[in-house]
Amino acid sequence: MVHTIPTRFDMAVTATYLYCIVHASRTPLTTRAPRGLPGATRPAAAAVARPFWLITASVPLDVYGPAALESSLRNVRWVTDVALAHESVVEHFARQPRATVIPMKLFTMFSSESLAIAETRSRIKDLEAVVERIAGCEEWGVRITRPPATAAGSSPRTSAAVSGTEFLSAKKAARDHARQSGSAAVESAEQAYLTLSGLARETRRRRDAPDGATTPPLLDAAFLVPVDRRRHFKAAVKKLADTSGGTRVALTGPWPSYNFIDAESNL
Repeated sequence: MVHTIPTRFDMAVTATYLYCIVHASRTPLTTRAPRGLPGATRPAAAAVARPFWLITASVPLDVYGPAALESSLRNVRWVTDVALAHESVVEHFARQPRATVIPMKLFTMFSSESLAIAETRSRIKDLEAVVERIAGCEEWGVRITRPPATAAGSSPRTSAAVSGTEFLSAKKAARDHARQSGSAAVESAEQAYLTLSGLARETRRRRDAPDGATTPPLLDAAFLVPVDRRRHFKAAVKKLADTSGGTRVALTGPWPSYNFIDAESNL
């Protein structure tokens, strides 16, 4: 996801890249932070207003400026590499003790560090509201999908010749079975969502089909889970997978709370 802060880069050769905002009583440790974006300086912490800190880097505009990005964004491999580098930095600071991290969208940039600090200070109240909502939590993703199946209208297999009536009856029975199974799978996914929501502070549910999928999953949701409920949440997902009745249950995480920072902050 691209998110460039509207600002002028006239005559500049670098910009300030913002990975995340950290809420912590002490300066975030950067000595063991990942290298970050290709071509960028190492991640550094900049004080905003205690207890908020920016994790920034200087990036060359001949690589990350608007004109360069317009071309580079068509290179899926390059964008993937940059996204992974961005995420590795955010996750590093999210793992630091007693820190709450507000992750930034990919390619969030300012013309200078002083402008990034000033912009952040102007939104302190919004940031405080975000921290109050996500502090002590992790984001987990759960996706429930149907397994590959034979199309409902395919010809029934038989070891002997059948009459036209028997053939049509078999096809109808196959369609009815597929319809009933599909309905049961949808109801099971809805129940799974309710069960997991009871263990989460907040949820975000995706209704469209992910890239590359021909149909939407039965469930594709993000859950903001308090750390002290992590074990119970993972156990609940495992139980769903063990009793899924043929559907596939996938758990991902923990992640920084990307899906839970936009509602009030407009970040």
